[in-house]
Amino acid sequence: MDELSALAARVWGELAQAVSTRGHPWRTATLATVSPEGLPDARTVVLREWDEREQTLVFFTDARSPKVQHLQHLQHQAQAVLVLWHPGLGWQLRMTVRTEVTFEGLAVTSRWARLKMSPAAQDYLSPLAPGESLQGLSPAGASRPHFAVVHARVLALDWLSLNPEGHRRARLCPPERAAWLQP
Repeated sequence: MDELSALAARVWGELAQAVSTRGHPWRTATLATVSPEGLPDARTVVLREWDEREQTLVFFTDARSPKVQHLQHLQHQAQAVLVLWHPGLGWQLRMTVRTEVTFEGLAVTSRWARLKMSPAAQDYLSPLAPGESLQGLSPAGASRPHFAVVHARVLALDWLSLNPEGHRRARLCPPERAAWLQP
């Protein structure tokens, strides 16, 4: 196994740990999108699943959130960037992803069934959409969850290691284009 393949395997292993380990630095990622008006926007998302074979990450969202509009306004090219930072390793990952937002079906209902009894369920039961004013909020919650699942398939991955002894950078995905890059 060459050095780039070993590095990719280690990165995939860290992603697998991140989705299952609370407190892992990569469990939360910055998702950067572009609004329908062409304005950049970024927010933190919690990574919930990683499928190495499909190279797909999963996170949840309120179906009414602006990020959903951003991810859907270019339906044929729903691309975004996920940025992750691991201070212990000094590693940054920048992943260009193609996203698909799912609002119903087994992918949603099975995940909602696991989540609905947890405190996190309240994030998807609010009568107000994310970003709306709390002024005049009624105490009643939503009768149906505003829960959606986002699948983010990795199209390109740029790895950067910041180290006092010298920075290193590599393109790890797609595998056929893996290469060391100038930091």
